[in-house]
Amino acid sequence: MVCHDDCCGSDFDMRQKDTLVKVLVINAVMFVVIMAAALYASSTALLSDSLDNLGDALTYGLSLYAVFHGAGTKAKVALFKGGLIFLAACLVAMQVAYRLANPVLPSYDVMSVASIAALCANGLCLYLLWQHRHEDINMSSVFECSRNDIAVNLSVIIAAGGVWFFNAAWPDLVVASLLVILLLNSSARVIKGAWSEITLQRVDASA
Repeated sequence: MVCHDDCCGSDFDMRQKDTLVKVLVINAVMFVVIMAAALYASSTALLSDSLDNLGDALTYGLSLYAVFHGAGTKAKVALFKGGLIFLAACLVAMQVAYRLANPVLPSYDVMSVASIAALCANGLCLYLLWQHRHEDINMSSVFECSRNDIAVNLSVIIAAGGVWFFNAAWPDLVVASLLVILLLNSSARVIKGAWSEITLQRVDASA
């Protein structure tokens, strides 16, 4: 990380820590709420939303650890975050396959209320993280996760509308499948950025 007068030192680290604690608590609470709603509504798209919140909560916890460590540690933590996003994508893909074999009509009203609540919560997280998005690989990967959340929430709202309009489960599964692609792309970006940082650290160490 390149140091600037207004962003280096303990104050800089503490600002990152304070923000990460806030978004960690928000995502941990929303994971419980959205998971309960997903199970009640039998919604795969909403389940992907809850898993995304769980992954973010774990990500923010790891990021808290990385705040007070060097660039090499931050890059390794970011690499692990990319792996968590990939795992979430795989879990949602498995749920889509299960619902294709065992179809059920989701509850669109529960989907709508839960996804709107999640959108508000994640919008707050994105606002809190906006100031940190370019500070280092640790915070940029966190911002990537938060930005994905907004897309996920909006997609679930669309899925709920589709379930209501068509009175069928397929919009829920279509949106969930698209979210798998979104998560896979996000995972690839985070892993690529982290690996580039790790490679750069190795080059600097050997120089």
